[in-house]
Amino acid sequence: MKKRPKVGFVPQNRERRAKVPLHDLKTGSLEGAEYYLLSNFGAEKRTIFSAQQDYDRFEAYLHLLNAHESPRASNLFVGERAQYIFESRPAERLVAIGAYSFTPKSFLILATPAIRGGIGRFMQKLQTAYSMYFNKKYAHAGRLFHGPYISEKAQTEKHLKYLFARTHLAPAQLFNDEWENANPLELRSLAAKACAYRYSSIGEYVSGTSRITEPEAFPKFLSRAKSPDQLLQFWMQYRGLKLRT
Repeated sequence: MKKRPKVGFVPQNRERRAKVPLHDLKTGSLEGAEYYLLSNFGAEKRTIFSAQQDYDRFEAYLHLLNAHESPRASNLFVGERAQYIFESRPAERLVAIGAYSFTPKSFLILATPAIRGGIGRFMQKLQTAYSMYFNKKYAHAGRLFHGPYISEKAQTEKHLKYLFARTHLAPAQLFNDEWENANPLELRSLAAKACAYRYSSIGEYVSGTSRITEPEAFPKFLSRAKSPDQLLQFWMQYRGLKLRT
């Protein structure tokens, strides 16, 4: 039997789970919980994902670098190691990821810290590793991202639903730059296209198979929002709008 190369993580069935933060279902507040929408975009509106390999590398980094201790990222793509990347998880994660999506010029990640300072450390590792990969591949000099990263903290349950929906609906911009202002019929069509987009975590929720996301670290109402209409409801409720039938 062919021996599989190690990637420095424990098998998934031995992984440690993050504790689910408390949230008050009656008031809609998030008591003691910390959920953040993390985002960034290319400096000078630069395209940061130009090829499928770029998307795949960034997606793999979401998994590989989410660890208190992790091997050098570039070493994990040498030889046959790449095919085993998603077969294990870190023994001690930095964050729990609830949703993500990335388009040619930006990315969105909904996360909650698994350890103190986990968000900042994870984002530093993620953006540093991807910048090194990008600069080497494209012989690029200078900064890749606009800045360190943008962080928006969920203040209420409704706000968290909005951030979750916003993350999964963001790819609609690939089909219509002004998608947020589209009429209801077109909005539904764009939401359906966004939900079929490859580089988004909505597929993990639809299939019920978590590869990068950790739904159990987030309120259950998020994992039940699997359809375009449910995401649109979350997105529009926060904006004070109603989805017409």
